[in-house]
Formats: sequence, C-alpha cells, structure tokens
Amino acid sequence: MSEGEASKGKLIGYWILTALVVVSQGASGVMDLMQAEPLVEGMQALGYPLYVLRILGPAKLIGVTVLAVPGLKRLKEWAYAGFTIDFLGAAASHAFNGDGIDLIAPPLVLLLLLMGGYFLLPANRRLADD
Repeated sequence: MSEGEASKGKLIGYWILTALVVVSQGASGVMDLMQAEPLVEGMQALGYPLYVLRILGPAKLIGVTVLAVPGLKRLKEWAYAGFTIDFLGAAASHAFNGDGIDLIAPPLVLLLLLMGGYFLLPANRRLADD
C-alpha cells in the first residue's frame, strides 16, 4: 500500500468514526433539549436534576458542530475533551449507580469511537505540537 493510499484510508477512517460520534451525539443533544422521556427517566434514576439536560443538550450540539466543521483546531481539542468527560462521566455514573454493563458500555464504546477519530485526525487539522 502506498503512502497516499494509507493516508486516504486514515482519512476515511477518521470521517467514519467522527460521523458516528457526530450523529449519535447530535441526536442525543436534541433529545436532551426535548427532555425525551427515556432520558428523563435515566437522569432521575441516576439522581441528577433535569436541568442538566438543558446544559448537556446545547453543549453536545456545539461539540458536534465543531467536530464536523473543517478548521477550528483549538475548539476541536475542547470538543474532544468535553465528549471524553461526558462519556467517562456517563459510564461512571451508571457504574456507581450499580447499573449493569448494558448501561455502562455504550458511553465507553462512544469513547473508543471518539478516540479512534482523534488519533486518525489528519496532521493538518491538529494543533501544532508545542
């Protein structure tokens, strides 16, 4: 495989993984804002106040926009960090609540997709190493 083919493969992988995160978290952000019943029930089961959904919804929508739009290198770093905290927090919340793997695993799978996209992020779309 030539260097160009490998680079093209990395770019395709980056976009597939990023699209999966963007679509899932975009839908999740809309559902947060709508306070969809399954999310309300989940937040109540975890003991979180419902206004947290009104914070997470816009944050997710901003984050997916930043991930999807070319450029915005510094904001992309913040979006990756924010989603990492969100996914780890969701998994930990379910674990500390005594929930099963069926509720703990999904945010960890999303974290793996996010990390995969981050590590496949083309060099020209990253902040310069300091």
